[in-house]
Amino acid sequence: MPLIPEEPQIHESAQGPRVTPAAGRTASTPRPVPGPRSAATPRPGRPVPGPARPAPPRPHSTSGTPGTARPEKRSAPQFQLIPASAAAALDAADEAVDLLLDSGRTPGDILVVTTGEQHPWAAHELSFGEAAYWAQYDSGEDVFFAHAEATGRLAPRPVVIVAVNDDGGEGIADVLSGAGERAGALLIVCGDPQRVNAARGAGV
Repeated sequence: MPLIPEEPQIHESAQGPRVTPAAGRTASTPRPVPGPRSAATPRPGRPVPGPARPAPPRPHSTSGTPGTARPEKRSAPQFQLIPASAAAALDAADEAVDLLLDSGRTPGDILVVTTGEQHPWAAHELSFGEAAYWAQYDSGEDVFFAHAEATGRLAPRPVVIVAVNDDGGEGIADVLSGAGERAGALLIVCGDPQRVNAARGAGV
């Protein structure tokens, strides 16, 4: 009995296992940090500053349910001290920014204030003029770095980081006080513990 010579080339139409590339981004994708920062690699072993989940913004309405606008939320943000010498304070602040972003904070939540020389990002951006520099601040989209002398121009943000990188000036108590007034949920200070605690004891 002759065989019917119908042998379609199945291999041309057969579909083998298809590898589908992952379309979604993983939850651990690092968030961008503005500016040419040299400390881009994460440093393991450092505790994550502040709460792991973003703290709710400060309420702007006084007509809420009891407990939604607690006074201590506005006047006393959570405080965290990261011990660091004046020379290492900027690096410690950069690490704190990285960890905050990794923990879920958005870049626009974070303000970094220096007491000594400007952060390299701020110095770089100021080289293009103050108008462009402050335009980035007004946009509120990225981490912003400013000198303590400009504190009066700064609006509150959920997280304020102070890098105590000066050589021991007298105005640290005022700097910490001003930073605390602008920190909605968390105030992180990177500096010498004795000096910082003494300044806080002076009325911060």
